[in-house]
Amino acid sequence: MATYNTGVFRGNGGASPDALVPQPFAAQVIKELPKASTLLNQARRVTMSAGTYRQPVLSVLPTAYWVSGDNGLKQTTTEQWKNVNLVAEELAALVPVPNAYLDDAGIPIWDEIRPSLVEAIGAAFDSAGLFGVNKPASWTSSDIYSAATSAGNTYTPGASEDAGIGVAKLGTMLARDGFAANGFAAAPGFTWNLVGFRSAQGVPVYQPNPAEGPGGKLYGYNLDEVLNGSWDATKASLIAADWTKVIVGVRQDITFTMHEDGIVSDDTGKVIYNAMQQDSTIMRVVFRGAYAMANPVTRTNTTDATRAPFAVLGPIAALS
Repeated sequence: MATYNTGVFRGNGGASPDALVPQPFAAQVIKELPKASTLLNQARRVTMSAGTYRQPVLSVLPTAYWVSGDNGLKQTTTEQWKNVNLVAEELAALVPVPNAYLDDAGIPIWDEIRPSLVEAIGAAFDSAGLFGVNKPASWTSSDIYSAATSAGNTYTPGASEDAGIGVAKLGTMLARDGFAANGFAAAPGFTWNLVGFRSAQGVPVYQPNPAEGPGGKLYGYNLDEVLNGSWDATKASLIAADWTKVIVGVRQDITFTMHEDGIVSDDTGKVIYNAMQQDSTIMRVVFRGAYAMANPVTRTNTTDATRAPFAVLGPIAALS
């Protein structure tokens, strides 16, 4: 649902105390450290000098032939490529804040808002690329979850089954498709689920580095818990990926601008907010980026429909 009339204002129209306007004693904001985008961190990143970008991907492999005898004829072969298109689309948001509220607040409001907006953009970008949520129509590549499921690269462990066995199965699926898992994205709390598993001798099968926080290494590869709110635990608990096959294009990095005379209107043209008339400042954040998946032909699987550089571990009851 589109929204045009939200912003940062005093609680209940200023009639009741507000968390950011200090009482006579002190003000303190307790918040969670904003989390970045998994795709922007893990995927292969390219800088786009225009709104579109083409990445050639191998589509037909050459074939070698045995030559019959000393005078046998050598056969011809070919190698072909197809383009994967990146189309930059825009993510943006406006945050109106009354100037009186800015003056009275006991903290630097804009410094608090910026990290949350960055997190919101990361969540929207990850939701689209990982699970296809609100994915722009111009992004013709399948999202990661759909690509894996369409290729049959999914496994859901039983109720009493060691999740580590399931992870190994994902690696096997990728290997059979001709790819190598080089990293994982996981549901929040997945590493704690792994910590609970023990070998037959009672030894933990997964021992993360406490200094690294959630995530760490799994079978020697990076494991990132997706903590920005974009993960759908009803669909997956873990994604194993060959991240070199995920391409993220950045046309315009995240930028912030401030406006004291801006007007906010809805999709019918009706003016909802007038910064100059209402003595307010509007922060605008803009990001332009693109996502695409490369699924090049491999020697071990030449069929597009059954091949994907991703594999999904289904929902684990403790995480969904």
